[in-house]
Amino acid sequence: MIRLGFVFLAASLLVGCQEEIEIAKPAAIKLTPEAAGHYCQMTVLEHDGPKAQIHLAGNPFPVWFTQVRDAVAFKLSPEETDEIAAIYVNDMDKAVSWTQPGNDNWIDADEAWFVTGSNQAGGMGAPETIPFGTETGAREFADKNGGDVVRLADISEDYVLAPVDVSSALQLLKPGSNGVH
Repeated sequence: MIRLGFVFLAASLLVGCQEEIEIAKPAAIKLTPEAAGHYCQMTVLEHDGPKAQIHLAGNPFPVWFTQVRDAVAFKLSPEETDEIAAIYVNDMDKAVSWTQPGNDNWIDADEAWFVTGSNQAGGMGAPETIPFGTETGAREFADKNGGDVVRLADISEDYVLAPVDVSSALQLLKPGSNGVH
């Protein structure tokens, strides 16, 4: 009986110690042509605007998103996992342009400033959450394109989970329109 008690005590201490071990945050990974968007399964690089990658605990490969909005929706969705180890987004302060947001200019989403509600649609035609490494960059963008400057924790579920009418964006894709074909 004493041995059983000792084994139980040792196991309890081991579990307690494991809870105190902090898992290192994985680093951002450079975006490659093979990356496919989590929700659309389309090549991420084929879309304009900022991108995102989410690292899940225990998975060496990131989950890619063609729009930052989709990554925020993943984070806030009750159906998705809560085992998120890190979220990285393009730093649009360092982007060459909207069409070239960068393959390796990632910032931690918790440190970014986001513009929501601007007139700039994301790569899939839906309203975007546009990340910047500085508050100044976010405010300058919002001054030119409308919207509010917020932190990740302040982006509402309604903004990223509510249905979106993208019919005007889809209209641009029809043959004969002034949009991209």
